[in-house]
Amino acid sequence: MKNASGREALLWRATFFMLGVTTLMSVCVLRLAQLQLVEGQYNQNLAEQNRVRPIPVPAERGNIVDRNGKLLASNRLSRAVYLWPRQQSRNEWRETATRLGAILNIPSQEILDKLEQAGYNSPLPVRVSQQLSQTAFVAMAEQATQLPGVEIIAGSSRHYPYNQLASHVMGYIGEASEEDMQANPSYPSGMIVGQMGVERMANDRLEGAWGSRLVEVNAGGQEIRLLGSKEAVAGSQVRLTLDVDLQQAAERALNGRRGAAVALNVNTGEVLALASNPAFDPNIFTRRVSQTEWQALQEGDQPFLNRALQGYPPGSTFKIVTATAGMQSGKFSPSSRIGTSAYLSMGGIQFWEHSKHGYGVIGFKEALAVSSNTFFFRVGLTVGAEQVAKWGKILGIGTTKLGLEGESLGLIPTPDEKEELYDEPWYAGDTVSMSIGQGLVQVSPLELAVMSAAIANGGWRVKPHLLADQTNTPATERVATGIDPGTIETIQAGMVAVVQQGTGKRLNDGSIPLTAGKTGTSEVVGRKSHALFVGYGPAADPQIAIAVIVENGGYGGVAALPVAHEIYKVYFGRSAQPAKQD
Repeated sequence: MKNASGREALLWRATFFMLGVTTLMSVCVLRLAQLQLVEGQYNQNLAEQNRVRPIPVPAERGNIVDRNGKLLASNRLSRAVYLWPRQQSRNEWRETATRLGAILNIPSQEILDKLEQAGYNSPLPVRVSQQLSQTAFVAMAEQATQLPGVEIIAGSSRHYPYNQLASHVMGYIGEASEEDMQANPSYPSGMIVGQMGVERMANDRLEGAWGSRLVEVNAGGQEIRLLGSKEAVAGSQVRLTLDVDLQQAAERALNGRRGAAVALNVNTGEVLALASNPAFDPNIFTRRVSQTEWQALQEGDQPFLNRALQGYPPGSTFKIVTATAGMQSGKFSPSSRIGTSAYLSMGGIQFWEHSKHGYGVIGFKEALAVSSNTFFFRVGLTVGAEQVAKWGKILGIGTTKLGLEGESLGLIPTPDEKEELYDEPWYAGDTVSMSIGQGLVQVSPLELAVMSAAIANGGWRVKPHLLADQTNTPATERVATGIDPGTIETIQAGMVAVVQQGTGKRLNDGSIPLTAGKTGTSEVVGRKSHALFVGYGPAADPQIAIAVIVENGGYGGVAALPVAHEIYKVYFGRSAQPAKQD
């Protein structure tokens, strides 16, 4: 009886065991059927996508060179870090991002944000670091097994061999923003674009077209074979009108002071030098810039502000405009003579001659040479503010643009414009102040250089430009100002007299050919005056026009003129200290 019971229990156990095995096998068969029949195509695609990788091949940006072919921006070998989103789950990436962030010195959340933006199902890699340091490279190699889906891909990064030189012209690069990506659907993840300066202006020529490689990889992510490729197309070279030697001379002469210097070809408008100080090093932006670094760059003396394109009170350099307006109005001629005095009284206010004494009865040439205030007070009051504003605009003030960031047009307000802008009436004192470049008048160094070039070349307003292939094109053709030859010759004679016997005598030391110029000192409330200089040379055959401002530098002939002198010396290629001319 006991044996029968034992056999019966054994039979039940065997039956249950067989039922369990059968159930387990049924589940496996059903799951296998689901995977192969129901989800077969999906899983096949997923396996194929994990096995086959499209690897982006960044295009090298085109080089930027100066007018003589000297490299201002080029490329050099670098290593970038990419992530393959599908290699890990969302939670696994959180752990990896923490480990990777410590190596790359990048906040882990920044890494995760890039993955979120691309999507964890994206078959394309996501770049999280553009320039990998040697230390980080070694650390990643040591932890490679703990960083699945992380790959180092060789490429190139931007390099500016002259560092801060012409930084406001060159600008800088950075990853395409979300707006850039939407506007350019063909951009791959991590696309580098110009953010400022020529890098931005000529981005469509510099950026090139990225390529790709389709490779088969094993379970460890190692490449097995190349399945196909599309070559990257490098960007085109861009040649500028800048002359590196002149740019270096201008920045060296500013010597760390806040200010700007501009040099133009008087006939074509080619920008030979455009210096603004303080500057910044665009190499900073070839790697990740932290928020702390970015904020530090914004502080202090505003290194991103292009002072060559900002408006300043032009001081006595503006007397060139007033002289033009006076003679072109028909109320004065090149031979007219006007009495000067120690001051001019207007509405109970005394407007003083800078020397505190008059110069007698003098003409335009002498008035420019000695920079007489009262002479130009009377010219301005006679012709009126509208005429002064009109001829200022014809000479390029308020009408000149270069196309760089932060550019502001000059301002010579008329009585109607003052009332509209400031809700104040126009007074005779406003006309007096305008006549010598004070009050509401604002002019950029670039505009002053254009003004000087127009006087130098016989009355043609040039259009300044930075791209060499724009020279002598319809976009940069000169514009006739309509200024009479007699007016031009008189102002030229006055500017030569400034250098020969006036406030510009320091230029007449024999180190360079005879030039023409005009110094200026513009008052700044509560601070030291700005120092300015405009000029061109040689006087007998004008080729180069220069404008300089040194913020709070004092007298133009003391602080600004030496900057122009250094540019002239490099341009003319003479020794620095030859014997003085007789």
